[in-house]
Amino acid sequence: MNIISPKINTYSAYKYSGVEWLGDIPAEWELAPGFSAYSENKRNNKGMKEERVLSLSYGKIIVKPKENLVGLVPESFETYQIVEPGDLIVRCMDLQNDKTSLRFGLSQNHGIITSAYLNLKVNDKFNSKFLYYYLHSLDTTKVIYKFGKGLRQNLSFQDFYRLPVFDIPKKLQIAIVKFLDEKTAKIDEAIAIKEKQIELLKERKQILIQNAVTRGLDPNVPMKDSGVDWIGEIPEHWDVIPLKHLLKEKLKYGANESGVAYDPELPRYIRITDFSDEGMLSEKSKLSLTWKMGGEYLLEDGDILFARSGATVGKCYQFKTTMSSEKHYAFAGYLIKATADKNKLLSDYLKYYSMSDCFTGWREVIFNKATIENIGADKYAHLPVVLPLIEEQVEIVNEIKAASEKYYYAINFQQQQIKKLKEYKSTLITSAVTGKIKVL
Repeated sequence: MNIISPKINTYSAYKYSGVEWLGDIPAEWELAPGFSAYSENKRNNKGMKEERVLSLSYGKIIVKPKENLVGLVPESFETYQIVEPGDLIVRCMDLQNDKTSLRFGLSQNHGIITSAYLNLKVNDKFNSKFLYYYLHSLDTTKVIYKFGKGLRQNLSFQDFYRLPVFDIPKKLQIAIVKFLDEKTAKIDEAIAIKEKQIELLKERKQILIQNAVTRGLDPNVPMKDSGVDWIGEIPEHWDVIPLKHLLKEKLKYGANESGVAYDPELPRYIRITDFSDEGMLSEKSKLSLTWKMGGEYLLEDGDILFARSGATVGKCYQFKTTMSSEKHYAFAGYLIKATADKNKLLSDYLKYYSMSDCFTGWREVIFNKATIENIGADKYAHLPVVLPLIEEQVEIVNEIKAASEKYYYAINFQQQQIKKLKEYKSTLITSAVTGKIKVL
């Protein structure tokens, strides 16, 4: 999306700003040092003057719900800094961490926030929202990274003290803010619609999988009670069998090793963190195991890996040799391997079954009975599996694969559209606050 369209005006003349990363700016615009725009707020909360706790989240300052304050000592809030509407809040740490973007927020509320953040008070000559948009543009274009110092690339107030800002009439600042508020609101609305469409597509896919693994493909098949509350009715000729009776061998824990430097001639070490949310293998931070360490824990194509603890507990991954280029793979100790008996259970069917509400219902029952979220091989062994005949499993798998491919492309299309909208929004903000487009 090109924002420099016939409907959008540009200034009649431009000049070099003298700042490499700013380039040309409108001829009538001037630059000023940051200290002319804002000062550092150091209002402390000694005596608990304020109790509303704020947080910087994805570029927005939000009020933290009281239930999210569990574990925090109220006395610690005296060490927080007081925030007022119009203050700019900056996350100054870890500039080298690409995941910590959207590090600027504009407060709409009175409250307190951790003193780990920088609090900038905007001077009367400037509009807070205009400076927020400006700093936001420096963040999304990664220009702000140029100012970080130290091993962890941190910012300080001195960096903002010297950072050039635009010395333009406040009336123009307000006009730019109004323009961006209107345009970005429409973009955000379009993004929200597409995100809703993605959720609906995912729900439809989930319904398809649930119906296929609990009812099969024949809508007229006679049904019976499965005997399991969270499964409900299943086709009359199907069974519910514990997983351990459907495997080629016993469930097996992975290697309890740290791994060695990656070597393509050694087995690649597969850990929970190597799987993406889509179940694919990451090509980053690869490790290997020596043959001595990993020889007993090799994976075969189609093996199912269950996560037994940690943040991913209860998740299921299907290993495929096509996921990466290595010849041999070994799995880590936080994973449990299940190798399906092909005469009873298809690996693909088990993968889809683990994506169903039946699996989710079983997992929740396990969590409710345990003091910690941990599912060991002894529990996975008794996972009740709704089992059609092998011939029906083949038909079900083929049906789900065909439909899933359509859903994949539909979801991917919407995700690409969202990406373009976000890029357009970022470009629009940068162009407006740096004078590449004219709003008055």
